[in-house]
Amino acid sequence: MSRPPNYEFQEWWNRQRENHNDVFIDKSENPNWLTVEVRSPTSDQSVEKERSRSARQISWVCLLKCQQIANSLAWITNGSLSLVRTVNRRIASSPQSHSDLTAPLVESRLYRVIKVFLFLVVLLLFFELTAYFKGWHFSPPSVSSAEVLGLVELVYANWLSIRADYLAPPLQALSNVCTVLFLIQSVDRIVLMLGCFWIKFWNVKPVAAMEFSPDADAQEYPMVLVQIPMCNEREVYQQSIAAVCIQDWPRERMLVQVLDDSDDLDVQILINAEVQKWQQRGVRILYRHRLIRTGYKAGNLKSAMSCDYVKDYEYVAIFDADFQPGPDFLKKTIPHFKGREDLALVQARWAFVNRDENLLTRLQNINLSFHFEVEQQVNSVFINFFGFNGTAGVWRIRALEECGGWLERTTVEDMDVAVRAHLCGWKFIFLNDVKCLCELPESYEAYKKQQHRWHSGPMQLFRLCFFDILRSKVSVGKKANMIFLFFLLRKLILPFYSFTLFCIILPLTMFLPEAHLSAWVVCYVPGMMSILNILPAPRSFPFIVPYLLFENTMSVTKFNAMISGLFRLGSSYEWIVTKKLGRSSEADLVAFAEKESDSSIESSSLHRSSSESGIDELSKLELTKKTGKTKRNRLYRKELALAFILLTASVRSLLSAQGIHFYFLLFQGITFLVVGLDLIGEQVS
Repeated sequence: MSRPPNYEFQEWWNRQRENHNDVFIDKSENPNWLTVEVRSPTSDQSVEKERSRSARQISWVCLLKCQQIANSLAWITNGSLSLVRTVNRRIASSPQSHSDLTAPLVESRLYRVIKVFLFLVVLLLFFELTAYFKGWHFSPPSVSSAEVLGLVELVYANWLSIRADYLAPPLQALSNVCTVLFLIQSVDRIVLMLGCFWIKFWNVKPVAAMEFSPDADAQEYPMVLVQIPMCNEREVYQQSIAAVCIQDWPRERMLVQVLDDSDDLDVQILINAEVQKWQQRGVRILYRHRLIRTGYKAGNLKSAMSCDYVKDYEYVAIFDADFQPGPDFLKKTIPHFKGREDLALVQARWAFVNRDENLLTRLQNINLSFHFEVEQQVNSVFINFFGFNGTAGVWRIRALEECGGWLERTTVEDMDVAVRAHLCGWKFIFLNDVKCLCELPESYEAYKKQQHRWHSGPMQLFRLCFFDILRSKVSVGKKANMIFLFFLLRKLILPFYSFTLFCIILPLTMFLPEAHLSAWVVCYVPGMMSILNILPAPRSFPFIVPYLLFENTMSVTKFNAMISGLFRLGSSYEWIVTKKLGRSSEADLVAFAEKESDSSIESSSLHRSSSESGIDELSKLELTKKTGKTKRNRLYRKELALAFILLTASVRSLLSAQGIHFYFLLFQGITFLVVGLDLIGEQVS
């Protein structure tokens, strides 16, 4: 029976033919199979077009990649050449200034030790490279071997025996001790962070018992003495004096003392003229200058407190020359003393006008944010004791007198008076929400000098007051906290293990592989601690790796300062004023401009009555203000020597295929090199 025709198939076939498609039917040998091929006459041309288009696209992509690589290479080359020129210029221009800052005429003891260590490390690297190229790392020679050894093989075999039997065990023991200290200090950081989280969660903060109403009578305000100690502060004296003089406080209830210890006559005249300007505006302000400058800042404050009129005042507020308190500073701090007769100190937090100026100021901001947000706040809430920061604080004068006042025995007079006041039973309060603007050191030279003083002074103080702490009448818990946590752990152990572990032990373990330092000690735990430290400054998270490396780099300065303070070396009693640049925030400038415009009418007659000699004097002062010392970047020998030690150890680590240790040593060595060449912080062209 014949099959009926398939009209649908016929219609489809006709449509395909109209579209100029060719259909080929091929019957194979097998009659059951029918092959139908539908092919477009233009398909080959489109494929060729696609292929040619793809080839052109690939060519353009390759050209773009080559151009990007060329631009990157040009950028790296220009940067390297610029770096080399900078290094050469600094080496050539600093033959006298590259000496160590703490011992400008005589080589420091620590630098001599580091030089010997560098020589030994380079010698060991040469020895290990010789053994590596001879293949001894696969089959090391042995003294007990029956084979006849050559001279070099015999020396290397004896070296392997000596390092395994005599050198590695004590190095491993020291490594274990430093690791334990590191873990203890890490636990301390974690406990502090937990305390800070608890304070934030429950919103714990000091609450004042009263507030000053705007219409309150002036007699209701206590008498406050404001002190501004300064020494050759040419760049910042105006803004600090102005910020204090515009305090929202009755003028008859406040006296400002400008305590000028400057030895530069021009600076003395400038500061005195600024004081006279504010006196003519009705502010009760005095200028004091000591002829005999003994005791640095402590001697300056002690001399000011010996004035007869001080007995009329109840509180004293202290501001360093670069600090700019807000107009309501006294109104936010003084009320906390009301109803608390055992309260000696109200400390405000520092805020920085130049924290984003360069990488160095950003890294400092991380450290100081943790110090105030965590350390000061937690110690204030839980034990009512912390170290006075030396400025931006208000003291009860009776507490100062009871604990002995300012003493000149250390370079950390602020910590000294705080410890003695705490031993006398006085309590402290930290206000995290009251901020006082100030400056961060923008050059590594200024920052290094500051850190040396901050870390040598506590060791001087610990040596002097250790037995006073034991004999004091405070509780055993407070004694233990002050000795073990405040002094030993945070002031002595921290710089000791940081320098010893990462700058001495770690490089040595590369040459003494029998002594091992675990990767979690080198990388993981420091990384976690850096994350904890950076939490109070969350905007600084992109700088977490530079922060970790820079903190290890600063360990050499802190360790040197700690040793000099503990053993009464000469540099521990050196006081160098931290250099400031006089930066002000925009808001302060606007407020000060408004204040100037308000008082311009009052002072117009005064300016018109100025004498010719006064005008000449001011012209001279303005001229001298523009001149100053020539600044330049320096070379730092200890940092450079340690850079070469770490880079040498990284080469040895590369031979042993130790991944984490190699990368840590490499980047840490580069960081030491950058700091040693003074490429961090302010750059002077």
